[in-house]
Amino acid sequence: APASVITAPGPALHEGVREACERLLQLLLLHLQKLVHGRGSASLAECPARPVPFLEALRPHVRELCLDTLRLERKRCLWQHQLLALLAVHSAPHGAAEALFFLLALARTPEELALAPQLHAGLRAVLPDPLPAAVAAAVAQIHAGRLPEPQLAQLLRNLALLL
Repeated sequence: APASVITAPGPALHEGVREACERLLQLLLLHLQKLVHGRGSASLAECPARPVPFLEALRPHVRELCLDTLRLERKRCLWQHQLLALLAVHSAPHGAAEALFFLLALARTPEELALAPQLHAGLRAVLPDPLPAAVAAAVAQIHAGRLPEPQLAQLLRNLALLL
């Protein structure tokens, strides 16, 4: 939920409640990390992914997760970025390319754009380089006419900035 919903007007949340919620989120991300990276093989490419229902349910919402991550709201951004990376690895190779594509196409500021190379670096550590697939996805979106002109211009500006 947006921060405005979480921090409603009125009495402030008890610090213990906030800390407990932060701890629950950290434990959830840790558990997801173990499920995604805890395969029997030394390489993620050699062993097929086990379905993780939570991540499977998020697959159709990569764009929305990227948009929310790009809001750069304090700790939420870190958690969302970590969740996006786990989702990208879990649904690789297509999911990794899709996540990078959306971050490149939707970022509007240098701070937002910095999330794409950070995600790329993390993914590249465990997957074959997802950047060529992200560029191919961008080209496919352009050729299919699925990118509105302002978003296409933003994507090209962001690619130019990164180069």
